[in-house]
Amino acid sequence: MLIDEIKKANIQAMKDHDQNARTAFSMVISSYQALLTSGKAGEVGDADVVKIIMKFSKELDEERQGYLEANRLEEAEAIAKQKEAIAKFLPKLLSEDEVRAIIASLPDKSIPSVMKHFKANYSGQVDMGMVSKIAKGC
Repeated sequence: MLIDEIKKANIQAMKDHDQNARTAFSMVISSYQALLTSGKAGEVGDADVVKIIMKFSKELDEERQGYLEANRLEEAEAIAKQKEAIAKFLPKLLSEDEVRAIIASLPDKSIPSVMKHFKANYSGQVDMGMVSKIAKGC
């Protein structure tokens, strides 16, 4: 499972004294544990871990942007290293051209239909914000 790989990477980061990677991995593991204990139906799988990583990645982007606006470059650099560490565990996202091609092949190009299609078939493989922007432009 993906979470096992992240736990191994966390242990390696501890051995390497890589505080940025360790912080990022620990946050993902902590969110995973919280999801397990929240009583969600069924087993928590790799798709859930990918969602956790994507959410955490977006939070890191926002945090980094705040540090850059405040001209705190050291903190922004640390955030960038954290994001780089967890990005290794994300699946390759579809490119804008691939998303456009998929939307063009759909019979119903209405925004709700497009969003539903991508959420059902490409969850974790596409940035839904980008899909929304492209769908609005069609």
